[in-house]
Amino acid sequence: MKPGRVVAGIRVDPSPVFKRRRRIAGSGLAVFAVLAVAVATLARMGHDAAAPPAGRGGTATAVATATTTAPTPTSAAAAALVSPVVTAPPVVSVASRLVKLRVVGGDISPKSVVASGHGLVFAQNMMYRHSVTVYDAEGAQKATIPDSVDLRSFGFDQYPGSSYKGAPVEAAFTTDGRFGYVSNYSMYGPGVGPEGNDSCTKASHVDPSFVYRIDAQTLRIDQAIKVGAVPKYVAITPDQRHVLVSNWCTFDLSVIDVATHAEVQRIPLGPHPRGIVVSPDSRVAYVAVMGSRDIARVALDGFAVTWFRNVGSGPRHLVLSPDGHWLYVTTNGDGHVVKLDAATGVAVARAVTGQAPRSMAMAPDGQALYVVNYEASTLSKVRTDTMTVMQTLPTGHHPIGVTYEPTANRVWVACYSGSIMIFNDA
Repeated sequence: MKPGRVVAGIRVDPSPVFKRRRRIAGSGLAVFAVLAVAVATLARMGHDAAAPPAGRGGTATAVATATTTAPTPTSAAAAALVSPVVTAPPVVSVASRLVKLRVVGGDISPKSVVASGHGLVFAQNMMYRHSVTVYDAEGAQKATIPDSVDLRSFGFDQYPGSSYKGAPVEAAFTTDGRFGYVSNYSMYGPGVGPEGNDSCTKASHVDPSFVYRIDAQTLRIDQAIKVGAVPKYVAITPDQRHVLVSNWCTFDLSVIDVATHAEVQRIPLGPHPRGIVVSPDSRVAYVAVMGSRDIARVALDGFAVTWFRNVGSGPRHLVLSPDGHWLYVTTNGDGHVVKLDAATGVAVARAVTGQAPRSMAMAPDGQALYVVNYEASTLSKVRTDTMTVMQTLPTGHHPIGVTYEPTANRVWVACYSGSIMIFNDA
């Protein structure tokens, strides 16, 4: 075995002792024995890490179909078994070029892809596959997490069935990458309905849905949190205190307290709220209200709402510059990406990227945006200082989600038609 090889998900790096022994004649057998023991030990550790803790349901595998019940507490040893993440050197995004690397297929219909920032990527496959598929930074599938849960085991006794399915839409990760929060378009099972739809109103009386929390170490659902009807986007405040969820059919924003894993506030906004982004100081949340031309500005200390009016038709997705000074929004109806002053809401520039721009991702250095254009089936790279399009590349049919995977400097695109495309940006 070569030094530095990954064994059972853990990299074995050559120590100075190992290097010295290699130079001593006749020591090959001793080295082999030492490494054999190390490999055996690491293999046992990897096996223990992959095995589900006692009392946990819903094993995540490529063909898993089990129903998740509320878990027992995770053992402290689990944290020690996470594989180390090797991060690629950062790039200057305006100097790099996107190059298609590979296409990931399988039993997927991804509405979104979201990188954890720590070497995992989650794809949310809606009601068409009832799953979240999990990949490493290279695109290798690690697991399929079924969206079936026993809601009674999470404290919701009013749901009589033993198994309810969700429909994963979007996800957001905690800063440390340990937990991912996933919205579910609707729930499916005894006593729930009608199913949500894109043209719903509050008068449609669509049932509330749930946000799941997934443990990124065990790849299991360990919380279910009730929110509004047809929850779409999910964002976590940088201080890690709150999870914010836009509820499409109840026209409002759910505020979840992370400590109590319960909704603590519901803020009315208007028809069809969608994208959310939070200021770096966790004081302000911006919400794109897609059934309007406006962006809501929510003060998180008291939940007062003010507005940036008339930014464009069908504002859908939002991102902030790393310093919080610039706010970027896709206007799905206009086909624009608009750059706003985050303090005043004044538009300073616009870019035309393609028909129906949907989701965006920001390069870590803040110098480039990656935009998927749904009806054009393209990915655009936009320079943020000038709002000029640097590249436009073809994608699969109906690209709808995009994320930047920072450990490998790659851009992932979710194509609703059933694939994920990975582009190198270096």
